[in-house]
Amino acid sequence: MKILVALKQVPDTESKIKIDGSGSHIDQADLKWITSPNDEYALEEAIRLKEGKGAEVTAVTIGGEKSKDVLRNALALGADGAVLLKGEPMDDPLAIASSLAAFAGGKGFDLLLFGHKCYGNDNGSVGQMAAELMGLPHAHAVTKLEIADTGFRAEKEGDAGLEVIDGSLPAVVTAQRGLNEPRYASLKGIMAAKKKPIEEADCPQASQATKISALSPPPARAAGKRIEGGPAEQAAALAALLRDEAKII
Repeated sequence: MKILVALKQVPDTESKIKIDGSGSHIDQADLKWITSPNDEYALEEAIRLKEGKGAEVTAVTIGGEKSKDVLRNALALGADGAVLLKGEPMDDPLAIASSLAAFAGGKGFDLLLFGHKCYGNDNGSVGQMAAELMGLPHAHAVTKLEIADTGFRAEKEGDAGLEVIDGSLPAVVTAQRGLNEPRYASLKGIMAAKKKPIEEADCPQASQATKISALSPPPARAAGKRIEGGPAEQAAALAALLRDEAKII
């Protein structure tokens, strides 16, 4: 079994995000970069399938030289190979999906794993778009995955309860929290990853369907109010504020 795991490098979730001078991009100075957390669930599931079924795992990402960090981490965790599709990091989900589908097509992957959405843009659509472009069955935002010789069974939490999806291979599956608990890289794995080669290829060109025209931080929150007095006075004052100021009662 051959598995492809798509990874994206994103700012650390604890980073303080600022808008750069152009007004349409984030200021990347002093940012710490990590693997998008949902992609970590996809990678962990691939490594577990490698350990349980002898699968061959390849990690892929789109970006420049610094994007190799997420690939080195994937190799340290247990991926067998890594591919950097050289190009500018993209924000448009269709362009990303088109590039990954063009790369993966015809390479014999039995399973393509994605995070169900990327931290940052939160589009939540790259995996489904890639599946559509490649004509493959898919299951989105799964919390349980079972792989057989020719098919898969996945579970996800739907609005009406637990949903079970059966499909054939090859397929696309997107992972979310609850599917597994990602491991940490061992020192041995980290040292070994430094010696492993990272394949480089030009990123297949894809036209973007959307364009970010401007970014702006959320408005500053108004200062909170402290209500003095006893319980009855506080309750009356709170009710008055909700009625007269917030206008929600």
